[in-house]
Amino acid sequence: MLIQFFIIFKDYLVDVLPFLALGFFLSGVINEFIPTGWVEKHLGGKGIKPLIYSSLVGTALPICCIGSLPVAVSLHQKGARLGPVLAFLVATPATSIPALLVSYALLGIKFTVFIFFAVITMGLIAGLAGNLIRAKPKTLATQRGLATDPVCEMQVETDKAPKIKYNGEVYYFCCTHCRQEFESNAAEFSGTRRRNYTHRIRHVFKYAFVDMVREIGPEILLGLALAALVATVTPVGKFVGGYLGEGLGYIFSLIFGIMMYICATASVPLVHAFISQGMNIGAGMVMLMVGPVTSWGAILVLRKEFGARVLLVYLATISLTALILGYVFSLI
Repeated sequence: MLIQFFIIFKDYLVDVLPFLALGFFLSGVINEFIPTGWVEKHLGGKGIKPLIYSSLVGTALPICCIGSLPVAVSLHQKGARLGPVLAFLVATPATSIPALLVSYALLGIKFTVFIFFAVITMGLIAGLAGNLIRAKPKTLATQRGLATDPVCEMQVETDKAPKIKYNGEVYYFCCTHCRQEFESNAAEFSGTRRRNYTHRIRHVFKYAFVDMVREIGPEILLGLALAALVATVTPVGKFVGGYLGEGLGYIFSLIFGIMMYICATASVPLVHAFISQGMNIGAGMVMLMVGPVTSWGAILVLRKEFGARVLLVYLATISLTALILGYVFSLI
């Protein structure tokens, strides 16, 4: 069993690593190049428009549930309201172009069209629920005593960084080169900051693959380990045919989808196999919607970054919406 656990864990890690790397990189780009004012304007306002933006952008990005986490955290730290962040977390992993093509090939056009619009609907509902909760973003600087380099705008650890005192204020730097630049023209850098693009690119990678990995990396690895453990010890195959043809299939799909990590593309052949063995098609739709958006990694990161109340609202909204939409699909 131990060997099987490590094999499954390795498979999960290999599957998500490219998407996770892309997610971390996008979080670095967002942090460095997308102005806080732009995020606050388009994703920080009230109403339905920011939720639509988040849902549509999420469906277009080729990122899995794990990979969407650093992007969502960065958006929230930049000023996005909780509603658009939750809409993004639902819409991004729940579907993608490859997943839709695989769905069309295995499950047909009705499944494919319904899942696309169901995901957008679920994202909008999760976003509306999130807008009812007040949650302040937890910035890296407030968590670990970081400061911003006035020359290149990198975040640096105050207890390790070179520093200088100017006009009664302490400035911290990523390197001695930036400190020397500041000393040569302190008036400029202490007022209007100049942009050094070499440093900014460096900042993208540092934020993405050092700060964000340190921030949520342990929770993601723990989430993958829990998913691998569930996959190792949970017997599924023989249970499907005899018990999941009716209402019990909905409950099974909901619990199985929450406990397992299943990316949007990989969930399609799994659901096809379950339906072929007798699962209700509505229950299959529930699994398609829930599986990609409720990994253990997402649960742990949401709990850490946004708190238990937000996590419960997120899970409850997804569960209830998925069950309703799944049942509606079974009636079509």
